[in-house]
Amino acid sequence: MRKLIYSMGVSLDGFISGPGGDIPAPDEELHRFHNEQAAATGTDLYGRRLYEVMRYWETAGEKNPSAPDYEHEFERLWKDTRKLVFSRTLESVAPGYELVRADLAETVAALKAEPGGELATGGADLAASLLALGLVDEIRPIVYPVVLGGGTPFLPALDTPLELRLVETRRFGSGAVYLRYEVA
Repeated sequence: MRKLIYSMGVSLDGFISGPGGDIPAPDEELHRFHNEQAAATGTDLYGRRLYEVMRYWETAGEKNPSAPDYEHEFERLWKDTRKLVFSRTLESVAPGYELVRADLAETVAALKAEPGGELATGGADLAASLLALGLVDEIRPIVYPVVLGGGTPFLPALDTPLELRLVETRRFGSGAVYLRYEVA
């Protein structure tokens, strides 16, 4: 059974983006770590907003051929990964993506039962729905040494506490810290 992973960069005060700024771009060390995570991913699950953000990688190498090798590596890994977009507002998606309008719980449960690499999601709205449905197996924030003071929260308000078990940590030279929690 495949695991569903929720991972994003998050500020120390718990936001993925803020009113006056965003999480800093990853440095080389952290970008290479993202590449390792991307290599383990079999399918990316996006909501509309994250789909729009991630479309950057469709042509990143063409727009910036002198980008560092680790960015080109991420682009290649990302292009080779199956990408599903869950949206009720989009009429279509670009080539290389699949638009999903089917029931979220049934679709993700079926995906988890398939063989293959991890299922990865990012983006607060879709993750909130997946958490509410009890489908997220691991939460993996990368906490950046920045306080945004408000914005889009990494985790939604929950009706009941979500018990987690810390299984891994890693500190990066930039001061960012990776936390890997299993849902208990």
